[in-house]
Amino acid sequence: MEAFYWLLFGGLAAVLAALEMSKTNRDRASTSSAFNSFKNNYLLVYSLMMAGDWLQGPYVYYLYSQYGYGKGDIGRLFIAGFGSSMLFGTIVGSLADKQGRKRASVTYCITYILSCITKHSPQFKVLMLGRILGGIATSLLFSAFESWLVAEHNKRGFEPQWLSITFSKAIFLGNGLVAIIAGLFANLLTDNLGFGPVAPFDAAACFLAIGMAIILSTWTENYGDPSESKNLVTQFKVAASAISSDTKIALLGAIQSLFEGSMYTFVFLWTPALSPNDEDIPHGFIFATFMLSSMLGSSIASRLLSRAAPKVESYMQLVFAIAAVTLLLPVITSFLVAPSTVKGGSISFGGCIQLFGFCIFEACVGIFWPSIMKMRSQYIPEEARSTIMNFFRIPLNIFVCVVLYNVNAFPMTVMFAMCSVFLLLASFLQRRLMIVAESHRSSKKGNL
Repeated sequence: MEAFYWLLFGGLAAVLAALEMSKTNRDRASTSSAFNSFKNNYLLVYSLMMAGDWLQGPYVYYLYSQYGYGKGDIGRLFIAGFGSSMLFGTIVGSLADKQGRKRASVTYCITYILSCITKHSPQFKVLMLGRILGGIATSLLFSAFESWLVAEHNKRGFEPQWLSITFSKAIFLGNGLVAIIAGLFANLLTDNLGFGPVAPFDAAACFLAIGMAIILSTWTENYGDPSESKNLVTQFKVAASAISSDTKIALLGAIQSLFEGSMYTFVFLWTPALSPNDEDIPHGFIFATFMLSSMLGSSIASRLLSRAAPKVESYMQLVFAIAAVTLLLPVITSFLVAPSTVKGGSISFGGCIQLFGFCIFEACVGIFWPSIMKMRSQYIPEEARSTIMNFFRIPLNIFVCVVLYNVNAFPMTVMFAMCSVFLLLASFLQRRLMIVAESHRSSKKGNL
């Protein structure tokens, strides 16, 4: 493997280590032992849940191809997953608010384990069922756990600012360290030990089962609105009313959809962007480098969130703008750097520039997750938290389905340019959110 990859990985690791070691007391909030116990329990569960998710990611496409399916069939399977998340997301979110977030978290484990089991069958209908179950599970993963955490944190009377500590640690571990370890472990099971591409899914089911056991034995139940008089339709109306009547919630939903839509599009595009002529690139090592970049971003976010200034609404404007520039790099390099015409070989000079930019984008992703969690905890009402959070995912899933369906219809540079525009729009909307939030805080102070 070329020295460039090791230099990039080593440089990012050195920066991350320096950031973590240089943290002062100002960057570490003083907390109680009860909170630390609560936080560590949640981090353990969240890490196990994310391990179950990350173990599957690198081998889904490969497993389908090993069963003999072509790009078109695989594309339809992926669309089924995102479509399922879109169609069932609001329903499972409302059920989580009404029936309990702990039950919803257990349901996530069971649903995802069943999805893993379907990977043993090469039949298209069974694999399609697995994708549908996976889509439902994804909706629960990105709503029920966070909703349970926020409600339980407040119920136990912990300081509101301590939520930021849990958010940033969860992303640092679950979306960073665990992702790297899971990728290496999946590679060990599949290639080194020769268990085949189904092995990571079996391992994922084991981790999910362990996490479910911890949830059942240590978590207490909490609800959004336990009122028996409110059915699902009424809950939808409450959530829709909250979004339409509160500009902050509507802006937050638009920002989240724009960023995550660009992020998921990037997931599909980075491989062909770095190897347009079938260059030999170390996919697993690059994935680990991206996850290291995300860890670096979450480390930066933990510092920013632990301080009174700058506020999250302020610094996220710059984060979105930087992300927009990084995803514009494939367009810029296509004009400024002569494309390679040699098939195979090592990564090109333009590819190196893009890879460096993509690492910066992943660092922005690492900052985004705990920051958006912080803003959601501030602005989304408790009684319909899971429902509203899944409402946010509807435009995201529509966008990703459209991209997947038309992935061959547009040049790759057009797709990256579109993502860059979306991220720039997210930056403008973030500024609008900051202005609205400050105006709201000022009016509340004036009324006191």
